[in-house]
Amino acid sequence: MHIVEFASGTLRFVEQVPRVAQESGFIWIYLERESLHEEWPQLQEAAQRLGGSALLDLHVQDLENPAHPSNYDYTSIYDVVVFRRLATAAEVDVELNGGARPIAAAESNALAAFQRIRTRAVAFAAFDRLLISVHPAGCFTARSFVERYLADAVHSDGLVVVSRSRLPSSPSDLMLRMINVMVDSYLELRKELSAEMDRWQQALLRPQSESANWSALMAARAELHTLEDLCEEQNDAMQEWLDTAREQPPAALPLAERDGLIARARDVIEHIQRVVHHVQRIEQAAETAVQIHFAAQSHRTNDIMRTLTALTAIFLPLNLVTGIFGMNFDVMPLVKVPLGFWLALAGMLALAVTLVLVFWRKHYLARGGR
Repeated sequence: MHIVEFASGTLRFVEQVPRVAQESGFIWIYLERESLHEEWPQLQEAAQRLGGSALLDLHVQDLENPAHPSNYDYTSIYDVVVFRRLATAAEVDVELNGGARPIAAAESNALAAFQRIRTRAVAFAAFDRLLISVHPAGCFTARSFVERYLADAVHSDGLVVVSRSRLPSSPSDLMLRMINVMVDSYLELRKELSAEMDRWQQALLRPQSESANWSALMAARAELHTLEDLCEEQNDAMQEWLDTAREQPPAALPLAERDGLIARARDVIEHIQRVVHHVQRIEQAAETAVQIHFAAQSHRTNDIMRTLTALTAIFLPLNLVTGIFGMNFDVMPLVKVPLGFWLALAGMLALAVTLVLVFWRKHYLARGGR
């Protein structure tokens, strides 16, 4: 468990939870979900002392549940937000193959980009002067924020004074900043998904597209549906939080800070909606690729059938001539003539050439004819 105290442009790491939060600051406690059970008595004590109320058992279960969907709930004292962040490449690699090899090295894997659609739950309990965040093991979210603040800081008498980066002003502000970073990872994933879908579309439209991985395409569509549902849950959770912040703003929160929180929440919601819209476009692109593929296959089949039909039409009169001269009659034209065979052959050849020229002029024999 890590404890950070924010106050008036400064922050410091402390070993024990302070008795009270400073007038203009707040306390951030972040820990990994695996250690939540051991640290829970101390967390409950901190919530009671700094927040004014212990967490409900139902919310404790939400914080402990790694499979909990994105959700928002609240009491009169604190808010609980569960937000599912995108798993890192290392986490996906461990989940899929135990870390035997990186996903990026699997060049033959058609689902290299879509396999990244794996998520981890990050839970927040936000009080007026206390923020408790529960992260998966090795979560980059909390670590990246601490590193960001420390990279632009000056140490003075045990405090970390941040000179350029503006520190969060409240627990809700810090929570929204971390959620915004999680949403940005979804925005970055859009480029990889689009590039992967473009590659599939090109493979499907090739003349020899038998190598197109249809099972991978179906799996990708399922992953896109999962991502769309996930983003809709995130959007609903943040929209509910925003509605509550508008309708029941904290009494001690200045108007300027409240407006800043609402603006940041709207920005997060707008980013989530952009991801949803992009996922829907990729789904439509997948459907279009399948339709275009079958349309192209049908067009090629029509070309082949038209060519075969034209060839059949050319040889049909020749078969008729052959059948006539194969009839068992004693008296037939050209049968007794020494040049009869050559005359009949020349006539059949002339008929075939004439039909070929006619069909060629009508583009019945041309590849991709009109």
